Amino acid sequence: MMSDKPGNPTNVNLPPQSAAPAAPAAQPAAHSDANWGDFVRRCDDCRNCDLGAGRTNCVVWRGALPAPLMLVGEGPGAQEDLEAKPFVGQSGQLLDLLLQANGLTEQQFHICNIVKCRPPGNRQPTEEEAKACRPLFREQFLFVRPRVILLLGATAYRYFTGRRDGITRVRGQWIENNGYFIMPTLHPAYVLRDNRQRDKIWADVCAVRLKLEQLGLLAPLQFVPAMPQGRKKENN
Repeated sequence: MMSDKPGNPTNVNLPPQSAAPAAPAAQPAAHSDANWGDFVRRCDDCRNCDLGAGRTNCVVWRGALPAPLMLVGEGPGAQEDLEAKPFVGQSGQLLDLLLQANGLTEQQFHICNIVKCRPPGNRQPTEEEAKACRPLFREQFLFVRPRVILLLGATAYRYFTGRRDGITRVRGQWIENNGYFIMPTLHPAYVLRDNRQRDKIWADVCAVRLKLEQLGLLAPLQFVPAMPQGRKKENN
């Protein structure tokens, strides 16, 4: 289980941020390094739990590497399993819409999940499955080297922090640990089911954007972002 001890509110053993460079965007492109390719291959080969037997693809990441912002969901869905990329279905389209409206692009964030294989029927991953995937998740975190982490939904929040508070109670509240800033928010699928919740996840994405600016990791926006309607961004 994850610990709730003061000063250690996560289960990913966050390294001290004092040892990290101040501007991730200026770091070498780690995704071209053989070590990252080896990591992805080990994810593809992983059979540490039963999820590996039923997947079509191992779903590791999309976005930038390294990245100042890391977004963490619970696990791949059907479309993600087919495309081998996280958040490419309807929830991902809504998420991209909200991020884009705040000037956040794939060059600035890295998206992944607590587990890398689709649970049957899109159910939540079990504690055993999350635990089996945790060593790879920790290693991925070290490659990404984020400063800000956005936890998408109750499952990601629970398995990342070890806490069992309701997501509607804790969303929008910063958790600070070792120089990292962690924000729990609603899962985009929740908004798809109840659009009245859109303003909440929008507020959290805006807070994340502001935190990145305050940390000097992104330049301030030159416009005031407006909450978008609809469910996906327009294709250019």
